[in-house]
Amino acid sequence: SAIGFIMEYDRLSFPEAVEELATTVGLEVPREVRFEQGPDRRPLYDRLEQAARFYEQQLRHHTGAERAVAYLRGRGVSGEVAARYRIGFAPPGWQNLLDALGSDDDSIRQLIEAGLVSDQDGRRFDRLRDRIVFPIRDARGRIVGFGGRVLGDGKPKYLNSPETPVFHKGRELYGLYEARQADAHPRR
Repeated sequence: SAIGFIMEYDRLSFPEAVEELATTVGLEVPREVRFEQGPDRRPLYDRLEQAARFYEQQLRHHTGAERAVAYLRGRGVSGEVAARYRIGFAPPGWQNLLDALGSDDDSIRQLIEAGLVSDQDGRRFDRLRDRIVFPIRDARGRIVGFGGRVLGDGKPKYLNSPETPVFHKGRELYGLYEARQADAHPRR
């Protein structure tokens, strides 16, 4: 069946496959009938989306973003491509994202659970600093994690989000969602 195919091909649960198929034909699964399994992960997806918007804004407006823009241009990445892939910039500093999105204890807990902020011995800090940031999306287009390429000589050169309740490294392929979108809507 179509649902079985989507479940196998995209490695989705039955409820996710039903929602995916409904979305492709412009239908919405009613909330009362919506299938729920396990804990509600929507707050984490929301927090990851907020982080992506923060990083995108930093690439456009932060005073230190010129290095990131120059690096991207040097690699042949146009503004159009950066926008399509939602590439951003994590500025230097230990708490830029934390200061922007960590307004209360619940927000900070979500940032830690989403793998955006580290908590070591009571010290909290942004995982991604002074990096070009690439959002990693799942098959449904939801941001589930980030990859970051350091600017300069820092180590590690590339840093991905850790495993989280919504990000499992073995299940995601960077750029798959965008490739499917491009394939579904070929340019004329």
